[in-house]
Amino acid sequence: MTDKDIATYRVIGVPISVVTPQIAVEKIEAWAGDAHGRFVCIRDVASMMAIVDDPVLRSLHEDAAMVTPDGTPIAWIGHLRGLPVKRTCGPDLMDDVMRRSPESGLQHFLYGGKPGVADQLADVFRKRYPGVQIAGTICPPFGTVSPDEENEMLETIRSSGADVVWVGLSSPKQDAWMWRHYQKLPQTLIGVGAAFDFHTGAVQRAPMWMRKRGLEWAHRFMQEPRRLWRRYLVLAPSFVVRAAIDEFRRTLR
Repeated sequence: MTDKDIATYRVIGVPISVVTPQIAVEKIEAWAGDAHGRFVCIRDVASMMAIVDDPVLRSLHEDAAMVTPDGTPIAWIGHLRGLPVKRTCGPDLMDDVMRRSPESGLQHFLYGGKPGVADQLADVFRKRYPGVQIAGTICPPFGTVSPDEENEMLETIRSSGADVVWVGLSSPKQDAWMWRHYQKLPQTLIGVGAAFDFHTGAVQRAPMWMRKRGLEWAHRFMQEPRRLWRRYLVLAPSFVVRAAIDEFRRTLR
């Protein structure tokens, strides 16, 4: 279950950690070196709707060490309940941890992305923050992976000396992968999805003014409308309705 010193609030049945970007970074740094495997989920509105009706995917969040509110509406719900929570999204969290790493001493492993992207991402952060330590990279093959291949990749991660493993797979694939393997590894696994593409420049991120106003989703939709229409035109409105019903029921208790 989530660490006892991180309070949570539930949004459509999913436990969300009461965190800010700074608190999340400090927790990740505090966990380093204790050889205790754990994983962190980063939840936005679309991924919430993708997992909430799946009992297996929903239950894995009970085992997560932290579930950060990536989607602005998820953070807003915390604010409405009087909680000191701020939007804590994957790309920003990754950058914040990397930026502090030359001083904190954290070592990182990059797992995921298309062929060559993890190595490219390692170069990006080494140049951006001189002294940052990237202990290794793996781009897992697309499709089914044999047990032997899986075990070989896990051993590479386990023996790398890394403190944090950034997992750049699509959600909920990355969440299921972390849940399946976190007890076999001594690191903190953090599922950051598209952060690999954002930081390497493969996908352009929304300008800061849109991020601050909770409009990053609109920028992404304009970039890839054919791929993302269901996420933002079906799942997001469904979340709003479902969350509103839940909040109304809370007021009646």
